[in-house]
Amino acid sequence: MTHKYPRADQFMASTHQVENQPPALENYNLYLADKALRKAVEREGASWAYSDLIAFGELAGKTDSIEQGFQANKYQPELRTHDRYGHRIDLIDFHPSYHQLMSTAIKHGLHASPWSEPKLGAHVARAAKYYLHTQVEASHGCPITMTFASIPALRHQPDLLKEWEPKITARHYDPRNIPHTEKSAVTIGMAMTEKQGGSDVRLNSTRAYPVDKEGSGQAYELVGHKWFVSAPMCDAFLVLAQTASGLSCFLVPRWRPDGSKNPIQIQQLKQKMGNAANASSETELRGALGWMVGQEGKGVRTIIEMVATTRYDCMIGSSSGMRQAVVQAIHHASHREAFGTKLSEQPLMQNLLTDLAIESEAAMTYMMRIARAMDNQDDEHEKLLSRIATPIGKYWICKRTPNHAYEAMEVIGGSGVMENHIMPRLFRESPVNAIWEGSGNIQCLDVLRAIEKQPEVLDVYFAELQRAQGADKRLDQFIMRLKSEFTDRNMLQYRARSITDSMAVGLQAALLVQHASTDVADAFCASRLAASTGLNYGTLPTGLNCAAIVERASPADAQ
Repeated sequence: MTHKYPRADQFMASTHQVENQPPALENYNLYLADKALRKAVEREGASWAYSDLIAFGELAGKTDSIEQGFQANKYQPELRTHDRYGHRIDLIDFHPSYHQLMSTAIKHGLHASPWSEPKLGAHVARAAKYYLHTQVEASHGCPITMTFASIPALRHQPDLLKEWEPKITARHYDPRNIPHTEKSAVTIGMAMTEKQGGSDVRLNSTRAYPVDKEGSGQAYELVGHKWFVSAPMCDAFLVLAQTASGLSCFLVPRWRPDGSKNPIQIQQLKQKMGNAANASSETELRGALGWMVGQEGKGVRTIIEMVATTRYDCMIGSSSGMRQAVVQAIHHASHREAFGTKLSEQPLMQNLLTDLAIESEAAMTYMMRIARAMDNQDDEHEKLLSRIATPIGKYWICKRTPNHAYEAMEVIGGSGVMENHIMPRLFRESPVNAIWEGSGNIQCLDVLRAIEKQPEVLDVYFAELQRAQGADKRLDQFIMRLKSEFTDRNMLQYRARSITDSMAVGLQAALLVQHASTDVADAFCASRLAASTGLNYGTLPTGLNCAAIVERASPADAQ
């Protein structure tokens, strides 16, 4: 029988041809793709790290590296409290991909390089690497950050620092659960909060009892319940507990010196909406042996050195999430057509992509400026700037990230909601840093506290803004309005968020006006400094060079 029309089975193979879909964003160099980051590294004092960052950017963009991030989150950590014979072991099983990510981070110094290899620009180079690596996977950054942040706290107890620093700063990863005396490399965690107090650690009920003598460097046994212990698989923890003289800081290892297990008992792993590859736990201390770090009764002052550093890393992590979100959005829109035109060429999409791009660049530029301040703590201006700009940036950048992630997901559309795309992970991760290490209100109150205790920090902040004076009239007017906020001392706490918002945007604008492209700086000032700016992303005013800004943020040239 002759068929007048072709049979359907002749076309069966072609019905599944994939068209109008972007290629996977992989096997590209994350560092070379980021024009603004490269400029920031050079400007802030780490041009010597250029070759190393190129190599690291290539590693971070490889298909295998990206897949490690997916696998570590798909196969989440599992707690084993006892072995088959009933012995208490408190072990956490991780997927091999998690250990590979940890190994990469430590091998490349993300956990300690400014301490082990101090030089001008060391914090800048480390921040750039951390920014690249957490674009691949953010959860494993928690133990990396806490290990990094432990050194400033341990400096309050030189004898403990002498014993632990070589192992903290070692460039290899050893996940074995054995006494630290048998290891040449360790990681450090932190246990501050309890369920009755949260951020108000003065309400902590965990108590420390001296084994023999009292005071700095002495051995104590700790009894209590910690509501949130991040990275409980670490080799030791900085812990807050009450003594006769008040809240004090202790270094508590997982194993006692005699080789017996320290009674740090993990009750459960927290079931978090994000940060899934990282283990966070609820833990009981049942006479756990630890050594006092710093002055008795001054535990908050001791551990705040650690907290300030972890807050800075929250800023890096959120900036990193923004960068990964915007490159995913631009990559998708540059390869996808709708209604006969590429998405990236359509005016409304250009408006949105531009808005996401300038938010990302502003966050990174701010974060890298504070890295330079951390590199120059002998300079009083830089020291005071980091004191006030860290809580401002931690509050603002982390606060801006969730809606940024959502908008990038919406650019990608239905595919961006699928679990085999990175966007759901970025979205779930996006609120975490705003809550970790003190939520938004805590940061805003810390800004006021800094100004009250050291009024000169406000002078330094405005001196930093004045470096951009005259470059943009909108910024000049904004600075004048911001200064007037501090002439009114009424209800400062009530207004703390609006004040901190303005301080963050003002410093970002000043930095972009000085260092970004004219197009980016103009778009930021036009959209962020006016009183009538849009409430959502994608509501930029007209007259901006959107195509140039999107091209600047695009990863296309590095594939």
